[in-house]
Amino acid sequence: MVLVSAVMLALAGCNGGDLIAYDLPAKSARYTFEAKTNDVKTVWEYTSAEATKGDAPKVSPCMGDVTGSNKAACRPEPLIFLRYDFDLALDNTVKAGENHDITVVGYYQPRLTALPKVTSLKAETTFDGGSTWHPATTRATGKNTFTTTIKNPRRNQAPKGIGLRISATDSQGNTVRQTMPTAYTLR
Repeated sequence: MVLVSAVMLALAGCNGGDLIAYDLPAKSARYTFEAKTNDVKTVWEYTSAEATKGDAPKVSPCMGDVTGSNKAACRPEPLIFLRYDFDLALDNTVKAGENHDITVVGYYQPRLTALPKVTSLKAETTFDGGSTWHPATTRATGKNTFTTTIKNPRRNQAPKGIGLRISATDSQGNTVRQTMPTAYTLR
């Protein structure tokens, strides 16, 4: 996990466990936050500053509030998270040689104030493990919801499956880029 900014950060760990809190400077700055889980790499870029007022609902509190170590105002950062409906068969595959629609929904951690809106989403596919990326047609289909159409090749052209890279931007200029080396395989 990596958090980068043009300004200095103070990193404070909570007592016990691996809960981590980031004390942000009062001045607004642009941050990059990277995480990799099970070969899925996610990079967020967002603007944030020190919280001056709490903005976390009681049903989804900040971790410092839960552990009792929080002394300052707290709020979720404006990170865009992505949820996918791959519409896979029961064997977790998709038919080769045909177009296939994937639904992608952008969402945020709950806040008390209004959330940004995901305004654009771009999808790319790879059939060779990430050496070459191909743009995929994407269209908005609802609030923070997009459908991307993947033109699946023949199975022998993507023997290890289809990789997917999604880039999304919201109304506040925050972005996310998520790369899945293998999103699904072909049958």
